[in-house]
Amino acid sequence: MRYTALSSTHYSNNRKRFASRMEEKGLAIFTSNDIYPTSADGTLPFKQHSDIFYLTGVDQEETMLILFPDATNPAHREMLFVRETNDHIAVWEGAKLNKAQAKDRTGVNTIYWTTEFEKMLHTVIGEASSIYLNSNEHSRATIEVQTREMRLSKWFREKYPHHTIDRSAPIMHALRAVKDEEEIAQIQKAVDITHNGLLRVMKLIRPGVMEYVIEAEFAHEFLSNGSRGFGYTPIIASGESACVLHYIDNDKPCKEGDVILLDVGAEYGNYSADMTRCLPVSGKFTERQKDVYNAVLSVMKQATAFLKPGVIMSEYHVAVGEMMTVELLKLNLISEEDVKNQSSSWPAYKKYFMHGTSHFLGLDVHDVGNWNKPIEVGNVFTVEPGIYIPEENLGIRLENNIVITENGNRDLFANFPLEVEEIEALCAK
Repeated sequence: MRYTALSSTHYSNNRKRFASRMEEKGLAIFTSNDIYPTSADGTLPFKQHSDIFYLTGVDQEETMLILFPDATNPAHREMLFVRETNDHIAVWEGAKLNKAQAKDRTGVNTIYWTTEFEKMLHTVIGEASSIYLNSNEHSRATIEVQTREMRLSKWFREKYPHHTIDRSAPIMHALRAVKDEEEIAQIQKAVDITHNGLLRVMKLIRPGVMEYVIEAEFAHEFLSNGSRGFGYTPIIASGESACVLHYIDNDKPCKEGDVILLDVGAEYGNYSADMTRCLPVSGKFTERQKDVYNAVLSVMKQATAFLKPGVIMSEYHVAVGEMMTVELLKLNLISEEDVKNQSSSWPAYKKYFMHGTSHFLGLDVHDVGNWNKPIEVGNVFTVEPGIYIPEENLGIRLENNIVITENGNRDLFANFPLEVEEIEALCAK
């Protein structure tokens, strides 16, 4: 395993927190992701389902978990199912967790092979009053394939049609949104690796270098530091490409006088960093680029200061829009008349800053959480304002990762280069 795993106590506590929110006689089932096929005998790299990882720390396929806190037999209150290993698997894929290792990793005492899942579920199902099934309820999810989780849900409803079904997702969203210190340390490790990558590529950027070469340098630094790579598809966008919010082709040369936008984050132990920096390809910003950069930086600083316990995210985004409006007026990108006549559903500032300012961060880059609840201690957010001016071939976005604390917040990128003078000095080296 490339990364240092979190303690089994961490995962035991996560399961206890989930169990404490279940109805009496409730039974919850969780399953891992599939290994997805490509073509011929090819597959995508395995990525564990974030929910079962949060509850167990098991990072391999064909893993299942049953939580049944009120089971009569104490051995049935937590049951973990892992893929049975054998000599053939060990030779071709590498050995999987054995039962002792699974117990040590997770803190679950009752371990079965995955092939025993249906039998053990049938053994205990009669005691359960309701069944918690999991599903992807992320507000931005678009799912066109049937996942292992979907197949499990369909199978269960057909086999046990008279059981009451409850949803695990609302509980998981509430729990995962609040990070403990072990999780925050894991995100900080991903942040630190990302920072190393930034320092590496700052030495490389110059007119003529290809965007994919910069991407490769990030990958080298990430993999060299125990990361499995990017936490999400990287955006290496120079010049006008920076105005395409999800530009991922990364196939153009960096041109003299342009600014390159780098939206990248390393993953570490399945937790992701999420950073955006903008660098002058020629080593120095023009005065106009500097003015736009500093406008975004001003909004970023103000927005970061706004994030604290008790704040409502909808109010936060309105406030950030007002901050951005002030800056766009200074830049002469919008006028007082534009503001006066703006629509409440699409304010004037949206012409140049059309996306949200913050999202939850954790096991998923766009992590789960409740947007309608006040901000809590332990939430982790991005702060990422931007200004995009296609007619000037200029897009500026800046992004750091923020932990909410009792007294406000803590910036995990606090010591990383951000001011214009810092950026230009590092580029000069």
